Amino acid sequence: MHDLALKRAAEILWAGGVIAYPTEAVWGLGCDPENKQACLSLLQIKQRQAEKGMILIAGKLDQFAALLAPLSAEQRAVLTKAWQQQEKTGAVTMLVPDLLDQVPWWVKGQHPAVALRVSRHPLVQSLCEAFGGALVSTSANVSGKQAALSRLTVQRQLGAQLDFIVPGELGGEKNPSRIIDLETGKTLRAS
Repeated sequence: MHDLALKRAAEILWAGGVIAYPTEAVWGLGCDPENKQACLSLLQIKQRQAEKGMILIAGKLDQFAALLAPLSAEQRAVLTKAWQQQEKTGAVTMLVPDLLDQVPWWVKGQHPAVALRVSRHPLVQSLCEAFGGALVSTSANVSGKQAALSRLTVQRQLGAQLDFIVPGELGGEKNPSRIIDLETGKTLRAS
């Protein structure tokens, strides 16, 4: 069932659908970041303003290779270290400058940088692998409401608007990822 669910989720993502899936701490909503209509649909489901931007989540560092290539060696080293230490520090999202303007506005919002996270959650890693790259990731909830902590909550609150809910369990973390600005080193959201 696990492989079938991942295959189905990838097919839905390729077709422009919006899915829900478990992450480290909360359920997330995701779609293909290159598909404008899918991203706008996700924002509509979430009732979130596009200007705020969304996170991109990957299963492994090299899924962000094109975005990280223009950065300095020092910046890439800081990112790699932060993501490698997540086992000790908890999930980390890094706000990374999009130096070549590779990420569409419907993902970045009004920001010149993009929020990137490499997940340690095995299901997220498998999902990104099945899809073939990074996904949009935002908490599964209507903006301003508490993020979903169970598949049942996702189903009750958003299920009719989603194309698929990937079966699985949360990763056991108590809080969503910390957000750190790569350029300043400042923590924008503590965990």
